[in-house]
Amino acid sequence: MLKRSQHLATLVSLLKRHPVVAIVGARQVGKTTLARQLIASRSDGAAYFDLENPSDLARLHDPMLALQDLHGLVVVDEVQRLPEIFPVLRVLVDRPRNKTRFLLLGSASPQLIQTTSESLAGRIHYHELGGFSLQEVGTTHHEKLWVRGGFPRSFLALSNAESIEWRKDFVRTFLERDLPQLGSNIRSTTLHRFWSMLAHYHGQIWNSSDVARSFGVADTTVRHYLDLLTHALVIRQLRPWHENISKRQVKSPKVYVLDSGILHALLNLSSRADVDSHPKAGASWEGFVIGQVMHQFNAAHDECFFWSTYAGAELDFLIVRGRQRIGFEVKRTVAPKVTPSMRHALENLKLRHLFVIHAGDRSFPLTRNTTAVPVSQLTTELPTLSGL
Repeated sequence: MLKRSQHLATLVSLLKRHPVVAIVGARQVGKTTLARQLIASRSDGAAYFDLENPSDLARLHDPMLALQDLHGLVVVDEVQRLPEIFPVLRVLVDRPRNKTRFLLLGSASPQLIQTTSESLAGRIHYHELGGFSLQEVGTTHHEKLWVRGGFPRSFLALSNAESIEWRKDFVRTFLERDLPQLGSNIRSTTLHRFWSMLAHYHGQIWNSSDVARSFGVADTTVRHYLDLLTHALVIRQLRPWHENISKRQVKSPKVYVLDSGILHALLNLSSRADVDSHPKAGASWEGFVIGQVMHQFNAAHDECFFWSTYAGAELDFLIVRGRQRIGFEVKRTVAPKVTPSMRHALENLKLRHLFVIHAGDRSFPLTRNTTAVPVSQLTTELPTLSGL
C-alpha cells in the first residue's frame, strides 16, 4: 500500500487546529488505511473504534462513558452508523483545557451526515479523501491511473481483469448496501440504471429534462438521484462560471463520474484499448485530468468551475482563487494548438494564464500567456508556472 504522505501531513496540521476532524470519502477509498498510517506515525498511538465491528459498537453503547476519560487521539471509523455520538462529542470538546482530538471517518459527504454539522458547528473540519493521485503513484503511471481509477484495490490489482472485477463488485455493493445505510430507499436496480446513464452523459452539461425523458421519470426525480450520488462522493457536479459579459452563458453544471475507473466499469471497458476505442474516451480523459488538477492545487469545490457560452466559446476548467483566475483546456492529443475558444476565454475571463493539458511528452509555450503541459509533467510544471 502506498503511503499517502500529503494527506498524512494535512491531517497532522488539521488536528493541531481543530478538536474534531472528519475524513469523508467513498467506501474503499482508503480512509481506514490512512487513519492507521496516522496512528502508526504517532508515538502515543490512539484509541480506535470501528463501528462495523460489533464489539467496538458495543463499547460505544454509552458514548459518554466510553470516551470521557480518553486522551490524545481518538479515531471513530464509519461514524455515520452512530449519529447519537455527535452531541456527546460536542460536550467533550467543549470541556475546559480539553486536549483530546477526535478523528472521524465516514463513507458520506457532510451533506449526508447533516447531524454532524448541526451538533459540531464551529468545532469540526472536513477533509475529503479521493482515490490515488498522480502525486502519489507517480506520473509515469498516469495511463494506468486513468484506465483503472484511483481506488487502491483497483489500481493495485495484479491484472486488468482483477481490477475491473473489483470495480464492478464495488458498484454493486455500493448500491445494494452502502447507499441504504446512508438513508437511501431507492431500489439499487434503479440507481444502477441511472448511474450507467450518467456514464454516457459524462463531461456533458446537465439537462434534467433530457435525462428525465430518457429515464421515464420527472425532472425532480432525476435531480434527486443526481444529488444523492453527488453527496455520496461518486459523482462530480462542476459548476458553471458566469458574470456580466455580453455573451449568453450556460448556467447548468457539467456532470462527471468522479473516478475514471468506475466510469470505465459502468461502460464495461476493461483495458486501455477498450477505453481508447470508445466514444467517451475524450470525455473520460477530460474528467481524469480535471480531478488531477484539482488535487494538484488542493482546489476547493467553491473555487472550481467551467465556462461556456451559447455562441460556442468554452473553457474546460477554471480555478478562481481570490483575484487569480487560471484556466485549463484538456486535449487528448500530442500537438495542441490555440483555438478561437481559448482566445475568447483568455479575453473574456481575464485569465492570468491558460494551460493546455495534453497527452504528449513535453511542455512548450503556445502564446505569451498560454502553455501546453503534458500530463506526465503535471505535478512538476503546473505549481511553478501557475503562481497559485
